[in-house]
Amino acid sequence: MRNLKPIYLSATLALALASCGGAKTIVATSPVNIDALPLKVTPLAENDLKRWSHLDLVKDTVPGMSVDKAYAEVLKGKKSNTVIVGIVDSGVDIRHEDLKGVIWVNSKEVANNGKDDDNNGYVDDINGWNFLGDSNNEQLEMTRIVKQGPGTPDYDRAKAELENEIQTATQRKQFYESLLNASKQLQDYLKKEDFTAEDLKAMKTDDQALNNYKEFFLQRVFPEATLAEFKKEVKGGIDHFVDQLNYNFNVNFDGRSIVGDNPNDINDTKYGNNNVIGPNPEDAKHGTHVAGIVAQVRGNKKGGDGVATNVKIMAVRAVPNGDEYDKDIALGIRYAVDNGAKVINGSFGKYYSPHKDWVLDALKYAASKDVLVIFAAGNDAKDLDVENKYPSDSYDGAPEISNNVLIIGALAPTYSSKMVADFSNYGNKNVDIFAPGVKIYATTPNQSYEYLQGTSMASPNVAGVAALIRSYYPKLSAAQVKQIIMDSGTPLKNDIALGEDQHTANFSSASKSGKIVNAYNALLMAEQMSK
Repeated sequence: MRNLKPIYLSATLALALASCGGAKTIVATSPVNIDALPLKVTPLAENDLKRWSHLDLVKDTVPGMSVDKAYAEVLKGKKSNTVIVGIVDSGVDIRHEDLKGVIWVNSKEVANNGKDDDNNGYVDDINGWNFLGDSNNEQLEMTRIVKQGPGTPDYDRAKAELENEIQTATQRKQFYESLLNASKQLQDYLKKEDFTAEDLKAMKTDDQALNNYKEFFLQRVFPEATLAEFKKEVKGGIDHFVDQLNYNFNVNFDGRSIVGDNPNDINDTKYGNNNVIGPNPEDAKHGTHVAGIVAQVRGNKKGGDGVATNVKIMAVRAVPNGDEYDKDIALGIRYAVDNGAKVINGSFGKYYSPHKDWVLDALKYAASKDVLVIFAAGNDAKDLDVENKYPSDSYDGAPEISNNVLIIGALAPTYSSKMVADFSNYGNKNVDIFAPGVKIYATTPNQSYEYLQGTSMASPNVAGVAALIRSYYPKLSAAQVKQIIMDSGTPLKNDIALGEDQHTANFSSASKSGKIVNAYNALLMAEQMSK
C-alpha cells in the first residue's frame, strides 16, 4: 500500500525536501454564494482542527462535510439501525478506548474454541479475519513482477520503475541522514542536546557549513517544529526509506512465506488467523486511524469524533507494509460481504494488479449483495483518467463494472486554491468526489490519537457518511446511497491547484461529480428518496 499510506511527515520535512444525473440535488446554500465566500486566512483553533471534517463550509469557511449540522438539524430524535462497516486494511487495534465499544462481534462464533462454529470457513473469527497471519513487510507488486523475470506481463515497465524507485529511496535516505548530521554538528558546536532558535541566532562562527545549517534551521525548521520533533520525523523518514529498500524494493525478500498459502491460487483459502490487530499493534496504525474516522465515539471528549454512531467495525487485515495481494483483497471483500457488512472501506491501492479480475469479481459480488464499497483515490497527484490505479470499478476508460463503488479524492482544511490536497489523485471520469483528507485526527494504536493525512483518510470520511445514510434510511440500496452522496455534494467552480505540477484547474473538473461530500445535504436527499 505504498501509494495510499497516510502522509506521516509534516510540513517541516516537506520544506526540507523542497530545499533540495439522477435525483434532484438538494443544496442548502446556493453554490453561487459558496463560490463568493471569503478565503479562510486565519488558522483553525486546535479544537476545530481536530474535527474540521465535521464542520460546515458556509458557517466555518472550511470544506468540511457538515456532519455536525446533519446531527443537529436532520437526525435529532430519529431512530437508527446498526450498520456493519468492513475495514479492509492493515489491522485495527480493537482494544482502543474509543473503538472497543463499536467493534463487530460475530454472534454465531464461540470465542477461542478452535472450531468454525458458523461454518463460514474461518475458525474463531470473532471480530473479523487476518489474511496476513503473522506477516507484515511485503514487496511492491512491481518488485514481484521483476522477480518473476523477463516475459512476465509488465516486466519492462516494472523493471524501469523499480530501478528508479531504488535510486530515489537511496538518495532520500542519504539526504535525511545529512539532516540528522547537520543537527548533530550544531548540537556539538553549541554543546546543547536541545538547542533553540534563540541559541542559533546568538551563534557566531566562521565555519561556513555551520552557518548554512544555522540558516536552514532558522528558516525551514523552527518556524514549524521543535528540534525534538524535527529529529523524530527525520528518523521516521530514514526508517521509511530503509523499509522500502529492505522489503518493498528488494527482489530477494519473501514476506509471503510466513503466511503459508499460494497467493496466485484464489481457491487456496485456508490461511490467516483471527488476530485482527496483527502481530505488532503499531503496524495497525493505518487501519486503526481509518476505523476511528468512521466510528470513534462522538462527544466523549477523547480524541476526535467519528462520523457515524450506530455502527460496528468489522476488521479485515489484508494490507501489509508493501503492496497488498489481489487475492487477499478479493477474499477480504467477500468475507466482509458474507458476514453482514453493508459498507466496506478500502484505503489501499497500487499501479500493478496481476489478478485484478479477482477483485473485480469481488466488487460485482458485493453489488449483488447490496454492499457499498469505497476506495481511496491514491496519494501520487496522478490523473486517474490517464493511469490506472487498482482497485477501481473502471480501467482504461471502460464502463463501470457495477454501481456500488465510490473513489474518493482528498481535501485540505482551507477554502482556497490549495483546497485539493497536493498529493491527491484526481480524475474527471475515475474519481467520484472529494472529502476531507488532510490533518485528520483519529485513533491510533495503544490508546493514542494522531493527525494523519492521505486519501486514506478521505475515504473513511465518506464511508462514515454512507453508514449514516444506511443506518437512518435502511431501505435505500447501495446504488442509491452512491447516487445520493454524489448528487448531494456541494458543487464548486473555483480554480484550484491540481496534480504533481500543481497546474490551475477548475474544481468541477477534478472529479466526476465536481463536488465535495456534504452529509447534511445527503441526509436530506436520503429522506426525500426514501419516501
